[in-house]
Amino acid sequence: MFDLSQAAPRAAKLTALGIGVALLATACGGSSTPSQTGSGSSSAASAGISCPAPSAGAGAGNSQAATNSGPVPPSTTTTSTPLKIGSLLPTTGSLAFLGPPEIAGVNLGIKEVNDAGGVLGAPVSVIHRDSGDTKTDIATQSTTALLGQGVSAIVGAASSGVSKTVINQITGAGVIQFSPANTSPDFTTWDDKGLYWRTAPSDVLQGKVLGNYMATCGAQTVGMIVLNDAYGTGLQKNVKEAFEAAGGKVVAEELFNEGDSQFSSQVDKVLAAKPDAIALITFDQAKSIVPLITGKGIKPTQLFMVDGNTSDYSKDFQPGTLKGAQGTIPGTFAKDAFKQKLLAIDPGLKDYSYAGESYDAVNLIALAAEEAKSTKGTDIAAHLKDVSEGGEKCNSYAACVTLLRQGKDIDYDGQSGPVTFSDAGDPTEAYIGIYQYQDDNTYKPVREEFGKL
Repeated sequence: MFDLSQAAPRAAKLTALGIGVALLATACGGSSTPSQTGSGSSSAASAGISCPAPSAGAGAGNSQAATNSGPVPPSTTTTSTPLKIGSLLPTTGSLAFLGPPEIAGVNLGIKEVNDAGGVLGAPVSVIHRDSGDTKTDIATQSTTALLGQGVSAIVGAASSGVSKTVINQITGAGVIQFSPANTSPDFTTWDDKGLYWRTAPSDVLQGKVLGNYMATCGAQTVGMIVLNDAYGTGLQKNVKEAFEAAGGKVVAEELFNEGDSQFSSQVDKVLAAKPDAIALITFDQAKSIVPLITGKGIKPTQLFMVDGNTSDYSKDFQPGTLKGAQGTIPGTFAKDAFKQKLLAIDPGLKDYSYAGESYDAVNLIALAAEEAKSTKGTDIAAHLKDVSEGGEKCNSYAACVTLLRQGKDIDYDGQSGPVTFSDAGDPTEAYIGIYQYQDDNTYKPVREEFGKL
């Protein structure tokens, strides 16, 4: 067991990062803000790590934007080819826990678009297919099926590694690939013919936030256990750069491969370096790794997780196993009203990770099609950036399409945040949510960090 009582907590200075990330502590909204009891600095102090107390206030979901209060005017242009969207989201594999909220977000977006009269005078349809993970060829088979059914855009995949196996197939067919959850920086420079877009920010941002946050919590040394794929190693690089720029030192970095089932060697090597904090950059392999770590006496307050594994573990671990551990998920916290809409779509939802990003993807595709007056993938892609910036702010399909049909320029701000796209199809500004685990091994929001790239 490590004794961190000698590691005095320090308020690490957030350094001026070369890419211009501006970290602003904002707040969690609604009734989801946890109390001070059992969270924040009070629960972590005994482990030698003292994180900032939960913040309170209003996050990205409260920007002033146009809302629709009357009937949506009819489209002046109609189409003989209704917009058809596919989804390539995980219902099996190591990211299957992300499938339900993402699929619910897509279905809610489709419902609201059709409730407002559809796109170009016709209802929008959606076809769902499983993405699986990188251990299978499910994604390729699903993509072939979706392209064969004439979709103009595919929402997915969730995994960056999976997207790399199908991005050329999708974009090469003149179809938009729009991921709600890919975070690998590699996609920023991918030769995608302008057809790859995402509502999740690059891990350049999540990595900066997590690295700086661990330093702010007082950690001076960090060990990392990392999935050896595009997602894991990309996030590892950016966490390390930020943590060391803030004055800390990464003392151990152990990789494993997708499909591995034994992690004792990686855990033992990281623990031998006696880090103040441990970053787990994994998918559901955390179910095997966490017990190995806590079983050796490591306090959960020393554990920092990421979007690939910040999940509900109430049925996997004994109560208290993760109490005080923290994790990051790109995007602003799901607001209560949005959660209720999602639960009406899928009453079985347990978490809401990337639901907002999936919902926003559908809305943005539909709005770009309206502005382009076309349901062709390449035409829609040419208008995605324009509907995300520079015009009158609006935050629902009905409100935004009303403005478009009145001849106005729009700036869609969504459930995931402000969205504004770069020329490469990346969000240029975003929120990263920081969550803390409770005694029942479920997590609650404690603060948000806002950054620009």
